[in-house]
Amino acid sequence: MTTKRSTAAIRVPDLSARPFDLAVERTFAASAASLYEAWTRGFDRWFAAPGSVLMRPEVNEVFFFETEFKHESQPAVQRHPHYGRFLRLIAGQLVELTWVTGALGTEGAETIVTVELQPNAAGTRLQLKHAGFPNAAARDRHLQAWPLVLDQIAASLKA
Repeated sequence: MTTKRSTAAIRVPDLSARPFDLAVERTFAASAASLYEAWTRGFDRWFAAPGSVLMRPEVNEVFFFETEFKHESQPAVQRHPHYGRFLRLIAGQLVELTWVTGALGTEGAETIVTVELQPNAAGTRLQLKHAGFPNAAARDRHLQAWPLVLDQIAASLKA
């Protein structure tokens, strides 16, 4: 059976009405190839709940996964769905995707996460930019969360 691939142009979200963004940087001892793999094929090894990832790392392909955690406002561990699609992929260098989460995340706004990977003497410098938040509170939640998420990648690459 042959599947038809969409030839539609990649539609980048209009972020002009959502000007809140952030940037986080970190140097990893891991290679750029390992980090690229973690962001495109390995979400279930460091971030997503086991068995929840639906993802094929190709430009314009959609993805879905869930995380599980207990926010201070919640009585128990909750599942948090994440949706998006890949906008740009350059092996070992760049992953850009849309990122949509619920009330405690992007509040349903389609944001853009850009991960740039630059090899250096210490390993790889990762620069993460997350743009298009609907308000400062959503941005600030992610500004607190992304360093913890990057800790999870680092721990998974050491294992």
